[in-house]
Parts: sequence; structure tokens; C-alpha cells
Amino acid sequence: MSIIQLVISMLLFFVLFYGISFILNMILKMTWLMVGVYPFIVLLIVDGIATAEYFTNTSEAFSTLGERLVNLHPADMLMLGSGLVGTILAGMTIRYLRKAGYQMF
Repeated sequence: MSIIQLVISMLLFFVLFYGISFILNMILKMTWLMVGVYPFIVLLIVDGIATAEYFTNTSEAFSTLGERLVNLHPADMLMLGSGLVGTILAGMTIRYLRKAGYQMF
């Protein structure tokens, strides 16, 4: 992956999760909801295993998940990290707007 692709991917992850977090924060009025949910979204992106496998074949599913998390490339970590930064900044933005007197939904 070239550096240009990495930067564009990081920007896309940031914008995507910032937007989703901002909208969910407005609708649900739970400022830090997406920051808490984001790790589970990352696990769903990384694992490549059907969710039912966690209940039917628990030990193998978690060991596979652990292996895939350990073997993430730095570029993948940077992209996923930029998504986390997007969710945190969306929470901070909503918090600032509420303190400034804006009422959203």
C-alpha cells in the first residue's frame, strides 16, 4: 500500500466514523456511545468469522480473533485508529455544541 492510499484510507475512516458518530449522538443524545461501540465494530471488521461462531465454537473463534488482531499490519492499525479518533472528535463536537446552546433533536 502506498503512502497516498494510506492517507486517503485514514481520511475516509475518520470521516465515515465521525459522521456516523455525530448522527448517532444527535439522535440518541448519548455522547460517548460510539466510542464504546467502536471496538466491537473493529472486531467485526478484523475477525472474518461469522458471529454465530462465537457461540457455537467459542475457543476456536476467540483464538482466531486473537491471531488476526496480533497480525494486523501497521497500515491497518493506522486506519482503524483514525476511525477511533473520528468517533472521539464527534463526541467532543456534540458536547461543545450542546454547551454552546444548540439543541439537536
